[in-house]
Amino acid sequence: MNDIKKIFTGILILAATLSGGNLATAQSEPGDFKEAFLGQFTYTTNRLVSLAEAMPADSYTWSPDGEAMPVAQVYMHIARYNFLYPQSSLGIEVPEDIDLDDMEELADKEVVIEHLKQSVEHIKEHIGAMTASELQAETELYGRTVPGWQVLFQLQTHMSEHTGQSIAYARMNEITPPWSR
Repeated sequence: MNDIKKIFTGILILAATLSGGNLATAQSEPGDFKEAFLGQFTYTTNRLVSLAEAMPADSYTWSPDGEAMPVAQVYMHIARYNFLYPQSSLGIEVPEDIDLDDMEELADKEVVIEHLKQSVEHIKEHIGAMTASELQAETELYGRTVPGWQVLFQLQTHMSEHTGQSIAYARMNEITPPWSR
């Protein structure tokens, strides 16, 4: 019985040592972060774009209470920040045909979807080309110094939050998200 306790204790110590080493690495280096980010980003944006396409054009000006952002503005807000976060924190230029200042005022369904898709491709192209050292490089985000990969966490969190809002808006308009049918 004593030998079993020693073996079990040894296994626990080894496991703790190995997991602690991996934890330290995970905190200091993004590793496969880019691949994981792009996978999650693609998953979320596929749903978001399919929902935007499923919403009727006449619902794009709808707001639940007249004060909250209407449907089109939520989509354009997401698209705007898909351009803005990389520009302001990672130095990635916004395409010349994009006007960030007036972007959230657009309400035509086809134009909104076009901009949303363009923002998605912008992220995939530029983030896909980033090196590990660029992802690790320090930058500013909301007044804090963070590694570049944390900007992408913020971008994904922001987009997911407003995707949830868009799902609620769709259901309030009796639209079932395409992936739930």
